[in-house]
Amino acid sequence: MTTLVLVRHATTASTGKRLGGRTTASLDDAGRAQAEAAAQRLADLPLKAVYTSPLPRTLQTAQIVASLHRLDVRRDEGLLEVEYGDWTDRPLRPLTRTKRWPVIQTRPSLVTFPGGESIRAAQLRAVDAVESIVARHRRGAIAVVSHADVIKALVSFYLGQPLDLFQRLHVSPASVTVLQLSADGGQPVLVRFNDDGPLRRPAPARAPARKGARRG
Repeated sequence: MTTLVLVRHATTASTGKRLGGRTTASLDDAGRAQAEAAAQRLADLPLKAVYTSPLPRTLQTAQIVASLHRLDVRRDEGLLEVEYGDWTDRPLRPLTRTKRWPVIQTRPSLVTFPGGESIRAAQLRAVDAVESIVARHRRGAIAVVSHADVIKALVSFYLGQPLDLFQRLHVSPASVTVLQLSADGGQPVLVRFNDDGPLRRPAPARAPARKGARRG
């Protein structure tokens, strides 16, 4: 069983103000602090590898996480942000007034961004990337640093949730979502979602006390 630790990148100066997408935006000061806090939360996990979308904001977040484990960061284009095409790096407020915006919120499976990618295609390539990672690492904990929509699409897939419901999920900057996945097709399990609390190696489960047994 592979423990997949999905980390959203920390903030840039445009997070929450612009759509973003495949830009060269780097972490701002607050984002670096968020990434360092995320790294500290993951410090006790025995990570075996760290994979990332190759964009600067994800790469920088991944490097901060990996540094405490003395791991190299592995770039994977399958983990890239959705290609928003003509909408890349546009201010959010005008976009929310377009006819396409309500469809993105309620029927995202029907959406292809102008000059860009469909959300269904983004989900498929991200799932393919994760399945390849899990096939390479059949045991242990693996960190994957990516983007909010990609993480939401992955969680929807592994929960068997229709893609049209993925906007009901919220993934905060530098938050952690944990899935347990099997390379042999076993049942996926969502362990944590959008978590910003401490993450440690779980304690071994204790066997239940036998009936009539005395406790010292």
